[in-house]
Amino acid sequence: MGTTIQVSNELLERLKVMKISNNESYESLIWDLVEDSMELSEETKRNIAQSEKEIRKGKVHKWEDIKKDLKINV
Repeated sequence: MGTTIQVSNELLERLKVMKISNNESYESLIWDLVEDSMELSEETKRNIAQSEKEIRKGKVHKWEDIKKDLKINV
């Protein structure tokens, strides 16, 4: 069930600017904003920390090398 919310003209203009395209719904935009403000799970925090360690150790691959190995041209 949908509902209507009131926002100021100033906020409406800011939301319009934030939309990726004219076809993007305000609901989608608001969900993106809500998700951005949510706390990361402990598992996600551990995964980020592990990835940062791997980067510091040089366990990374250059995009150009990956494309060459996979024989793709993107």
